Amino acid sequence: MSENSLVYRSEYLAYKLFTRLPEAKLQKATQEQLLKIVQEESSGDYSEGYIKGVHDVDASKILGVLIRKHHELGILKYRPELRAYAQYFWNSLSPELIAELDQVIKASGEVFAVFPDTQEYQFIIHQLGLHIKEFAKNTQLFEPDLSDKISAYIFEELQSDNDFVRSNVAITLKENFISALKKQNADIKFRTSFEAIPTYQGKIRLIKQWVSAFIQSNSELDTSLNIDLKMIYLDEVVCRILFEDESVSKSKAVLPVEKITGLHGDHSVLSEGQYIFNYHKFIERLENFVDVEVNSYNAFREAKHQVTEELKSDLKLEEFKPRVLTSFVRNKLIDQVYFPLFGDNLAKQLGTVGGNKRTDRMGLLLLISPPGYGKTTLMEYIANRLGLVFMKINGPAIGHEITSVDPAAANNSASREELKKLNLAFEMENNVMLYLDDIQHCNPEFLQKFISLSDGSRKIEGVYNGKPKTYDLRGKKFCVIMAGNPYTESGEKFKIPDMLANRANIYNLGDIIGDTEHLFKLSLIENSLTANPILRQLGSTHFEDLYTLINRVENNSQDDQLIGNYSAQEVQEYQAVLKKVVSLRDTILKVNAAYIKSAAMEDEYRTEPSFKLQGSYRDMNKLVAKIVPIMNDKELDELLLSHYESESQTLTASAEANLLKYKELVGSISLEQEQRWLNIKEIFLKNNKLKGFGNKNDMSQIIAQMMSFSENLQGIREVLVSGIEKRE
Repeated sequence: MSENSLVYRSEYLAYKLFTRLPEAKLQKATQEQLLKIVQEESSGDYSEGYIKGVHDVDASKILGVLIRKHHELGILKYRPELRAYAQYFWNSLSPELIAELDQVIKASGEVFAVFPDTQEYQFIIHQLGLHIKEFAKNTQLFEPDLSDKISAYIFEELQSDNDFVRSNVAITLKENFISALKKQNADIKFRTSFEAIPTYQGKIRLIKQWVSAFIQSNSELDTSLNIDLKMIYLDEVVCRILFEDESVSKSKAVLPVEKITGLHGDHSVLSEGQYIFNYHKFIERLENFVDVEVNSYNAFREAKHQVTEELKSDLKLEEFKPRVLTSFVRNKLIDQVYFPLFGDNLAKQLGTVGGNKRTDRMGLLLLISPPGYGKTTLMEYIANRLGLVFMKINGPAIGHEITSVDPAAANNSASREELKKLNLAFEMENNVMLYLDDIQHCNPEFLQKFISLSDGSRKIEGVYNGKPKTYDLRGKKFCVIMAGNPYTESGEKFKIPDMLANRANIYNLGDIIGDTEHLFKLSLIENSLTANPILRQLGSTHFEDLYTLINRVENNSQDDQLIGNYSAQEVQEYQAVLKKVVSLRDTILKVNAAYIKSAAMEDEYRTEPSFKLQGSYRDMNKLVAKIVPIMNDKELDELLLSHYESESQTLTASAEANLLKYKELVGSISLEQEQRWLNIKEIFLKNNKLKGFGNKNDMSQIIAQMMSFSENLQGIREVLVSGIEKRE
């Protein structure tokens, strides 16, 4: 906003500082001090694009001349035409009105002289402005919009005397004009012609015509001023001719023009480092630039900002910024296993494997695991590091009923908003990570829509703003991640269309990948560091010491030395806590393994109720947060049992079975509980066999009776066999 084709950037900077800073401060400053002031004031205006050593230096030179000319010109700082218009108006008034206005002006001038900071005189300027505006409308000698500036000039001019100042330029032009007329014996003819005009404004227009013709035809006279500059004084020359008898000699010999050299910028107002400074033209041009261009630019920028904020709010863009949890830990499992695996897939999807390869821009990354294993957290971290928009689509909000990507097909506002986000991701096209979370809650027919997006065609049908559209994402930085859990909310197994699964790289974050068992086991401890106050201190100093202490706890090794400078008491506390963390970790892994095994089993082949207690990072963090060094083994077992008792309460009908299974896993089940667990499994097995018959007819009852009869016969057989063995 600091420059256009008519205004040089340093001009705007100089004018801005001239109007903003106190005049007294600028007048006292040397050229070096002015440069320092300019640099201090402009250093923070990054949006205005000033180049240090160029625009600041040029602005200081222009500002120096501007301040000096403003001071030297005094009342002549008002443009010559404004001063002439003021005289046109003032000399048109009746003597009575002149006396009335003059009295008010001088009285206010006395107040202003004592209290220069007062603004109480503004009502006089306003009153004068009304008279001037009416005069301008009646005579059409100048634009009515200039009335405020003219009234301000009159108030300042007539505060102390009754005379209007005259510039030497106007006096010289008048004298040259009269001399030229006398040489041609046209002076009497000139005076007779305008005196014969009956109207006041007619006289003025005719004199302007004469003087204008003289200036344009006698440009060789007084070559110090060009024609354009002379024409600025045209109306003042008219005043000197028309009001010469009424005006007292009050002249000032100051030119508003000065040449400035040694400028460094590049603009049309400069010529080989030279700049012709014209005070009046400068002020007029910069006032117009600020009032029109700068204000319009600021209004445009404000409107653009407002529209942008409204669009951000409508599109909810703040929701799409990846925000990494402060507790996120880049453990060895992530660095050495997940990143290489996921990186290979993302390289295909984002195209970094190369445009000449068949695998360019294709594929799908499918993550499955029990809840709490950091699928979303990990992918949000990757999106953050890659600088991608993280567009998370909530599967449960979409639900099983939705089979279309069209928001209009949604049956509630929540699913409608998720589908809008989905289509917005397609519309963005570039630098997007589309993350569909908990897809086990989505209809397989809905997931089928992503098959073509996951292969080489990289296309998908969408609906944006009510209009169907085919999105071709080939060559775009667009990756698709899906995440799900082995169970749906209804207890059915996780389902995904085969053709979509064939295009995906599938990884289970809750299971061991390859020969990385040690890293998987270690990750549960690494991720839980921030949850425990004591271990948090260890992780915030030297993270490598964690591995040394774990090795001491697990292998009873004392060979490796610690990097950090710890007291013996601190090391003892760290080891005491880690010993309990390792024990707790082993239990969590047993629960995790049982959960995954149960999730992978077909219902028809089950011999016991499905196991739904989880052994995730989330469970690990909850438990580690409660560990203290003085805790004994019994208290640790109670902590685990209490945690899983609370977790089992959410399983309603399966709570008892899951808790008994947990106790069996950790070896804490009593004989009574073991018998109860055997009974539950027997009943489950019996019910599982009957499940296929349903309640359509009485066949299930018949089968149940036959099974009961068979079981009784088996009991009789066992008794007979036992009796025979005893007799033998």
